[in-house]
This record gives sequence, structure tokens and C-alpha cells, in this order.
Amino acid sequence: MRSRCAAWLLGLALFLPATLLKADVPTVAAASDLQFALTEAAERFRDETGRELRLNFGSSGNFRRQIAQGAPFELYLSADEAYVLALHEEGYTEDEGTVYAIGRLAWMQRPGRNDLTGEDAPLAAVREAIAAHGAGQGRPRIALANPEHAPYGVAAKQALEHAGLWEETAPLRILGENVSQAAQFALTSDARGGLVAWSLALAPTLAERSDHVLIPEAWHAPLVQRMVLVKEAGETARAFYVWLQEEEARAVLADYGFRLPGQDAQPADEGVTTP
Repeated sequence: MRSRCAAWLLGLALFLPATLLKADVPTVAAASDLQFALTEAAERFRDETGRELRLNFGSSGNFRRQIAQGAPFELYLSADEAYVLALHEEGYTEDEGTVYAIGRLAWMQRPGRNDLTGEDAPLAAVREAIAAHGAGQGRPRIALANPEHAPYGVAAKQALEHAGLWEETAPLRILGENVSQAAQFALTSDARGGLVAWSLALAPTLAERSDHVLIPEAWHAPLVQRMVLVKEAGETARAFYVWLQEEEARAVLADYGFRLPGQDAQPADEGVTTP
């Protein structure tokens, strides 16, 4: 009887770690500009460690509010570090987290128009849309994320303001709930294009059906992206947080156009000031 009991306990001890590991599948709240980059990173992490993740993409501002309301996220990757720092001040995160990337804004449009301008005048298409609307030639839409809660929407607004086009685009703007939705809107038949994350424009599924041009970084506030562990995060979330700071993960982010902490701005940005 005792031998049977001992064997049962040994089997239970061997079984528990695997069960707990399987049960530890954290939900990650991630800015939608990470939709493709973080999916690839999570797949590599899973292949290396056997640990699974649930990735939830959306606007950074909405996630910031949901975490404060008790949403069960364990790791938060924001496209605006201010949201992370605010949550830390309010006591919802373990610490201030760390900067993992600096994002870039791009103009994206359907391919084949043969009218994409360079970085010296990246919003020429917006001016053309405004002119066409003023001449009664339809209402070509300009897509961007909602500036109320999406960091890339804020950057898009600032870029349009820099070019003196914010007020004029009022009747043409179509707002996405997040920058990923704005990218979808930008490629619809009634859109002239949109201001979106460069990381999305570089993703193969979008790159093959769009053209894009970078917006100079000087046209908007830096898109400093910070991540942080939410209080009481589990072991898998902690492991992924550490892994995202290692070279393999950094290389994935770089492949999708993110500038990494410590890297200088691209030389192409220097001296570009013409709206």
C-alpha cells in the first residue's frame, strides 16, 4: 500500500511542473504597430522555450486604461512610454520597465499610382487629396489612428500640423481605433492613403500590396516605446520580458524598422525640414 502511495506521489511530482507550465500562458497587451514583429518574436520564443503566449494587439491608450481597471494582462508593450510611466506612478507595474524600441511613422498608399514622392515631400499625396476635394472631385480619405488614445495617431496629427495640413484634412480624415486598423483603411478603394507605423508597412502581407515613404522624425515627437511587467506577472511573462531584451529579439524588431535604444536616427532624416 505504501509503495503504491509513493509511486502515486512521485508521478504527481513529475506531472505538476509540466501542468503548471502549460497553465502559465500569460496575456500580453501590445501596441498594434507590433502586430507582425511581436508575433514573429513570440513564435521564436515558443520554439526556444516551449512556453506559449496570448498576444492582444490594440491601442496603447486603451490598454493603459484597461490595466488600471484590472484587466488580466501580465506584460504591457506600449507605443508611448508615458502610458507605462503613468501606470507605474499609480502602482500597477513592478517598476518603470524599459525602452525596447523607437517607432517610425510612414505614409502608405495603394501600389501602382507611380506618384509616391520622396522624404523631402512625403505628404504631397495629402495636398493632392485636399486639392481634389476642393475641386469637387470626390472625397479621397486620409487614414490615421485616433489621436485620442493611439500614439501613432498623435504622431500623425503632429506631422500634419508640421506641414500645415491638419485643419484642411478635417473633412477627409478617417480614424482607426489603432494604427493597424488605420493601415487597413489606408488601402481601401476610397482612401488616398494613410499615416501608419513603418513596422506595418514593412510587414510582407502589407508591403506586397502597398507603397510607402518615411515621415522625417523631426516632424513629430519621438515614438519612444516602453514595456513593463504588470504586478503579479507569472514566470512565462517574466521570461519573455527578459528575452525581448536579448539580441535575437532586437534583431526581429530592427527587421521591422524599429530603431533600437542607443541607436542614432537614420542619416536620411538629417536636414529634412520641407513639409
